[in-house]
Amino acid sequence: MHDPRLLSDQSESLRAQLGARGSDVPWQSIQTLSDTRRAFIHQIEDLRHQLKQGSEQIAQLKRNKEPAEEHMAALRQVRENIQALEVELKAVEEPLREHALSIPNVPHSSVPIGNNEEDNQEIRRWGDPPTLAFTPRSHFDLGERLGILDFPRATKITGARFSIGIGMGAQLERALANFMLDLHVQDHGYTEMLPPVIVNRASMTGTGQLPKFEDDAFHLSTEDFFLIPTAEVPVTNFYRNDVLETNQLPIRYVAHSSCFRREAGSYGKDTQGLIRVHQFQKVELVNFVHPEHSYDELERLTQAAETILQKLQLPYRVMALCTGDLGFSATKTYDLEVWLPSQKRYREISSCSNFEGFQSRRANIKFRAKGEKPQFVHTLNGSGLAIGRTVVAILENYQQADGSVTIPEVLQPYLHGAKSIRPANG
Repeated sequence: MHDPRLLSDQSESLRAQLGARGSDVPWQSIQTLSDTRRAFIHQIEDLRHQLKQGSEQIAQLKRNKEPAEEHMAALRQVRENIQALEVELKAVEEPLREHALSIPNVPHSSVPIGNNEEDNQEIRRWGDPPTLAFTPRSHFDLGERLGILDFPRATKITGARFSIGIGMGAQLERALANFMLDLHVQDHGYTEMLPPVIVNRASMTGTGQLPKFEDDAFHLSTEDFFLIPTAEVPVTNFYRNDVLETNQLPIRYVAHSSCFRREAGSYGKDTQGLIRVHQFQKVELVNFVHPEHSYDELERLTQAAETILQKLQLPYRVMALCTGDLGFSATKTYDLEVWLPSQKRYREISSCSNFEGFQSRRANIKFRAKGEKPQFVHTLNGSGLAIGRTVVAILENYQQADGSVTIPEVLQPYLHGAKSIRPANG
């Protein structure tokens, strides 16, 4: 969320910085509300000044044993006027805050200018796509042939865009989660957290999912709770309304959780398989850092996510998202895209973002150095990684001509030494 003072005093500058990202923002309404808010604040400040002067005058009259009733009556009227204006100010600030919550973050100066994903810039690649001497099968075809994924029965149980992992399918996801958690904790200095997967409205608002993306969320209306779209939500809100000390920073958490997304705007896309489902597992990295170090921290976080792909020997590339493809809350984002042989293209498997103070202002997360005024901490997060999509990448990149799938070497200890996945009858 942006500082209301920025909306009031620098709305034109903010509008210019956002460009097309702010095309659906009601700027005229915001300006009108900001001007009205400013006028009310000035009136209230003037009346409070009158109240202070009047109180001093009454005190002097009483010390001199002179009549003060008339002055006291006048001050009562001033107090009533202040109270009435404060009610009007609140009536203006509430819609202004709602507008502020709907305004996206300002892109960092290093973010490429562009309209959509076609304008994203490739930063680097790692690994070579495998050369297969046969036509590669899709992950959902492989999963069903191997008997480790069942989509029809998931549809029967719940509905479309759900999946069931069976045998090695379930074990592979569990192995990946443990492998990722171990690596981030032991090598990257993260502290593991097991957060709730149900959160309240304030938590969703704090990280930027609400109000703009409420249609994409699973809502439990009776309690006004939400199923989390990512562990970023509960982990970031762990410090909502807290003031941290500078010597606590940086704070780095890693969490494995189920995630839930309606994918309301994506029907017709990736209708088969694990790429775009309503429920999936993910390991999430969340960082709280000093503003001076947040862009160095973004590079560090991205490297931590990349390490997972490198140890799994999965070819990928890193993309810097352009202004037109940048997420609502982010100032800068790197997407990691893994190679999928069946599609002959790279597909997103992780997004690593810096939000600067955008989320911390919404969630009121501050830090302070000794003797200094508290300021908003910078927050970052990234998938480290999306487990379902990692399963997709392993099945496709490690598939063999006979339909079996080799298990990456680093995962074999997590799967009791198994070296491959074969059909039950194979």
